[in-house]
Amino acid sequence: MSVAIATPISPVQQDMDLTSINTIRTLAMDGVQAANSGHPGTPMAMAPVAYCLWQQFLRFDPQDPVWPNRDRFVLSIGHASMLLYSLLHLTQVRAVSKDYETLGEVSVPMDAIKAFRQVDSRCPGHPEYRWTSGVETTTGPLGQGVATSVGMAIARQWLAARYNRPGFEDLFDFNVYALCGDGCMMEGISGEAASIAGHLRLSNLCWIYDNNHITIEGNTALAFTEDVATRFIGYGWNVTRVGDANDLNMLARAFHNFQSTNDRPTLIIVDSHIGYGAPHKQDTSGAHGEPLGEEEIRLAKRNYGWPEDKKFYVPDGVYDHFRQGIGKRGQQLRNAWFARIGEYRKQYPDLAEELFRMQHRQLPEGWDRDLPTFPTDPKGLATRESSAKVLNAVAKNIPWFIGGSADLAPSTKTRITLEGAGDFSAENYAGRNFHFGIREHAMGAILNGMSLVKVRPFGSGFFIFVDYMREPLRLSALMELPVIYVFTHDSIGVGEDGPTHQPIEQLAHMRAMPGLIMIRPGDANEVTEAWRVILQLHHEPAVLVLTRQALPTIDRTKYAPASGLARGAYVLADAHGGDPEVILIGTGSEVALCLEAYEQLSKEGVRARVVSMPSWELFDDQDKELP
Repeated sequence: MSVAIATPISPVQQDMDLTSINTIRTLAMDGVQAANSGHPGTPMAMAPVAYCLWQQFLRFDPQDPVWPNRDRFVLSIGHASMLLYSLLHLTQVRAVSKDYETLGEVSVPMDAIKAFRQVDSRCPGHPEYRWTSGVETTTGPLGQGVATSVGMAIARQWLAARYNRPGFEDLFDFNVYALCGDGCMMEGISGEAASIAGHLRLSNLCWIYDNNHITIEGNTALAFTEDVATRFIGYGWNVTRVGDANDLNMLARAFHNFQSTNDRPTLIIVDSHIGYGAPHKQDTSGAHGEPLGEEEIRLAKRNYGWPEDKKFYVPDGVYDHFRQGIGKRGQQLRNAWFARIGEYRKQYPDLAEELFRMQHRQLPEGWDRDLPTFPTDPKGLATRESSAKVLNAVAKNIPWFIGGSADLAPSTKTRITLEGAGDFSAENYAGRNFHFGIREHAMGAILNGMSLVKVRPFGSGFFIFVDYMREPLRLSALMELPVIYVFTHDSIGVGEDGPTHQPIEQLAHMRAMPGLIMIRPGDANEVTEAWRVILQLHHEPAVLVLTRQALPTIDRTKYAPASGLARGAYVLADAHGGDPEVILIGTGSEVALCLEAYEQLSKEGVRARVVSMPSWELFDDQDKELP
């Protein structure tokens, strides 16, 4: 585990600490007030916590916010986004997302803070990955951030197990911090994620729980009275507490406690006062989801000893203070790491090449050389069965292709069976097969976190259970992450399980989700082509929908080649003797039925055409000039 050493605090340093903390607080208040919308209370309360972490501990270089071994900071309480934006501004994080930002500029300039929650601002209402450099993951739906952080921590453990080598034991040793609140703790996904994190003993994971007892409706006593500390001890976590969010020494001690714990994840419970310093709204829901109001802001600033009428005020020395703290430390760490990568490449050139391709989302040379072609077979096989063969051919040539299922691998056929693949566990972080347990919701978010670290993850389950993981799947589309979802048992052909397990509306739901590629192949060779397309995606998550029942393997000498799948839809069988009188369009298990109907119609003299349409999205995206 990476360890940052905090230096003793001098009286002068204490003054600048408090000034910096109050700068974070007042920027958040002013930004929310200018927008007349947002959440000022948590940034006011948790500014000391975030400041202590960033300034003293976080291994992060504002000049290069995407270097691979940086610590990750996840703001799971996305509604408190002004806390993160204030930090990104004051640390002068640089823009690195060429598709959405001007490279090299400050990611969050002051004008962006002044335009908080406005159209095209770099400071949207909730943090958005890619849109604002320094944001590690899109958050907003509560609980998603903490669950995503588990995926990041898992990915680091896997990277370390595969790539750390003698003399380079710390090549990957980053930590993952997630700031969460009462809402995250109430959402069921946090329980799923915390459970698997404890089971896997992810000692590089630290959740910081803002225990302020306030939600939109009022005090949490209305609906939430459980003992969170005992709950997490039961999950197998290290739990520590800071009784005052303003106590920098105790906060530093808690972070040191986390860094010295090497056998389990850590939860730091921080008791705070929402809206700290606001005389009429502190500790009330009035500080939660609405601006404080001009008069309350003036009074809060007076309590801070701040110029009451100055807005978006950054005192002299604050920028330099962050530059000499996280800026200097982060740049040294980043430069040292890249120097070590240069040495690593000399000693382990093959592994270094893997890392380069992984981090740039490139595939290895010849990655598709073992993809199977299936012979014609009237009986055929289930597309989940043919997918299993393709998946293992892929895994053979893409070492960072890893994943698993929500306790359904024997049914979804998604186990990597290659020699040495193994199972990912607390005893074997190098395993490529993941057991997410019966936790579909957490699995979806964990896959997002893994993908954000640049491995290529997949997760699987029954298609009916996609409803459990709709939110993380939607976030993968928003973040443009090439996560792969394999769902089987896609229709009424699920057998004896009955209507509770029969997907009906799920296909329409997936097709309606923007930014998502859904593919429902019609036979084994379309499965091969589906995987070929999916693995070349860089910015889109893909849902592969497969059958439980056997499907005929289509005779490709008689009908069109399966490579047509890349266009989303293609003419599989065409009319003879003129334009078609009827066009039969099918996907998945319906394609074989369309071919049977086509043959019968042809015998009866009806000119028919069969179109296999495995992916509406690929069809819509193809070049309009293609025939």
